[in-house]
Amino acid sequence: MNINQVLENAKRLNVNERALVAHCLISSLETSQDEGVEQAWVELAEKRYQELASGKAESVSWDDIKKEVKG
Repeated sequence: MNINQVLENAKRLNVNERALVAHCLISSLETSQDEGVEQAWVELAEKRYQELASGKAESVSWDDIKKEVKG
């Protein structure tokens, strides 16, 4: 699979899945990290995804976050 195919496939994912993919890709660039950090991130990302998918948690748009911060 080439980069264009990967990008096209990634565009089909929902926003939370794309965020998880982005995190994993960025994490893969790091050369050293504390033991267990990667597994902790994976577990947290999976937990958050399940909360969103189940309706237990709701997503917030970036615009809403910026409005709240500006208060």
